[in-house]
Amino acid sequence: MRGFRWPPPPDSGPRSWGPGPGGPRTGRPALPEPETELVTTPHGVHLERLVTGTGDPVTVFAHGLGNGIATTRPFGSGVTGRKVFFQFRGHGRSDSPDGPWTYLDLARDLRAIADLTGASRAFGASLGAGALCRLLAESPERFEKLVFFLPAVLDEPRGPVARERVTDLIEAVESGDASAVADVVSLELPAAVRNTPAGWAYLRQRLDQLLRDGLADGLATLPDQAPLGDVTALAAVTAPALVIGCAGDDLHPVEVAERLAAALPRATLHVYDRPGVLWSERADLRERISGFLNE
Repeated sequence: MRGFRWPPPPDSGPRSWGPGPGGPRTGRPALPEPETELVTTPHGVHLERLVTGTGDPVTVFAHGLGNGIATTRPFGSGVTGRKVFFQFRGHGRSDSPDGPWTYLDLARDLRAIADLTGASRAFGASLGAGALCRLLAESPERFEKLVFFLPAVLDEPRGPVARERVTDLIEAVESGDASAVADVVSLELPAAVRNTPAGWAYLRQRLDQLLRDGLADGLATLPDQAPLGDVTALAAVTAPALVIGCAGDDLHPVEVAERLAAALPRATLHVYDRPGVLWSERADLRERISGFLNE
């Protein structure tokens, strides 16, 4: 990558590999990972789960492709009640049953975690938003409130840029080469954040997770699929929904967020004017999500 090198400079980010005292000191979009548990689902797939907070209501958080619990936790930092984070199949310590997989499989993972914890609200980011759409197409009244962050796909497969990025990430993780993985993951960072202590801290956390847990081959075919056959399947969803998109995001086209908001009868759409909102609009994003869910 132009202007990028690995390992990082000695004074940029944490000095140790993995969690511990050398964790990120500034600008962390991913929180340190606490101890999680493996739960058995009715469809026979063991999924990694973390439950935080107390009381009701219960909100389930579904992550994006190649991400997981650590990168999803910041979205729930201001949300009241219990918060349930999990890893889809092929991520973290969750099972990797024989593939290829479909969005229906991901929807089953999401439904199982929601049902096991009595979740009445759901948050989905990118891949998780697609899985949530697939679940709602079958059970439109399953949740009382919904948040979709950077939906990437509805009734048409993702574009070539997204497919190439997913392929590059899986191949880099399979190689076990930290530099190759860092090259791909660093594309998640806004240009202004790369080669800063905060950017290196984020990279170290992501690399620690990806090189430790890996990514399953079954994920490779998902960018060629769509969660819905017809977006009108969402017309029966009665829950209030918040849809969040970003202009200029090649992996999550703003048009997808606009079409999703139009398809949901009770949706509110908010579009940020540039990508990288976890870095540039973190406080506003947190308040927007928690304000909507806590109303």
